[in-house]
Amino acid sequence: MTSPTTPPPQAAARARAGEPGLAATVALYALARLGLLAVIALLLGLAGVPLLVALLVALIVALPLSMLLFRGLRSRLDRALAVANARRSAERESLRAKLRGDDRN
Repeated sequence: MTSPTTPPPQAAARARAGEPGLAATVALYALARLGLLAVIALLLGLAGVPLLVALLVALIVALPLSMLLFRGLRSRLDRALAVANARRSAERESLRAKLRGDDRN
């Protein structure tokens, strides 16, 4: 178990690697996608398309376009999700071991 002053090993490894946490990565990816949606809607609005139609078309166009434009962000999000999933699995297994009485600490 870590003390309150020392960060968990995953956080220390992430800090060394320069990778942001899961929440920051999700927020960055969501903001990038919303920004793309806003830019497309704005361009369509400037072209004379009604606002509601521009938003709907932008929503449809932004999905495949964001898959191409934000490939790096998506791979970083995948890595952050994998790290979080591994951490949760390890914590779950540790808790199960403690409940079984297998903990030797």
